[in-house]
Amino acid sequence: MLKNKSKQQMSNKEVVASEKEVASEENRTQGAGTSCVNVSDDAEEEVAKSAEVADVDETTDKEVAGDEDLKSEVEKLSAECAEWRDKYLRLSAEFDNYRKRTLKEKMDLIASGGEDVIKALLPVMDDIDRALAAMTDAKDVEAVRKGVELISQKLLDMLHGKGLSEIEALGQELDTDLHEAVAKFAAGEEKKGKIIDVVQKGYKLKDKVVRYAKVVVGE
Repeated sequence: MLKNKSKQQMSNKEVVASEKEVASEENRTQGAGTSCVNVSDDAEEEVAKSAEVADVDETTDKEVAGDEDLKSEVEKLSAECAEWRDKYLRLSAEFDNYRKRTLKEKMDLIASGGEDVIKALLPVMDDIDRALAAMTDAKDVEAVRKGVELISQKLLDMLHGKGLSEIEALGQELDTDLHEAVAKFAAGEEKKGKIIDVVQKGYKLKDKVVRYAKVVVGE
């Protein structure tokens, strides 16, 4: 009986010892697994950090390249701006010189134009002086009249040569672009609205009216 109890106690102890060994083995296994998990997490963190560093390096390289491109573009635009500024200054100076030159030429043209007319009038003035001298002792009125007519014709020829022409008025319809009505008189039906008398002749210099003809219009 005692032997059976001893055997039973020994058997229980062995079972307990066996269970402890199994539990210990399981703990070791779980610890190893946990260590592997920890090692795996550390490796992932290292990989992530390496990827972040690579991304930062790549971004830095791109920024440097972008800055260089921007600097090159700024230098190019600055050179173009300087070129256009130089062209503008040159063109402005040339235009200013052109304006001054044309203004001077215009003034010279006006002065020389008046000079040409005066020179052309001098022979007519000489003829008038001779006619006046001849009239003091002249007894032939007809000869004096013809001399004055010749001087008048000479003057008209000179003015026509300069582009002056007389405005036709007598018997014409009233044209306010050419005529200036200074009076109205009753006239026949056929002369109504027409010029029946010229008080002062009008003239055009080429196509420009330099003096309107003063006329009397029938009504």
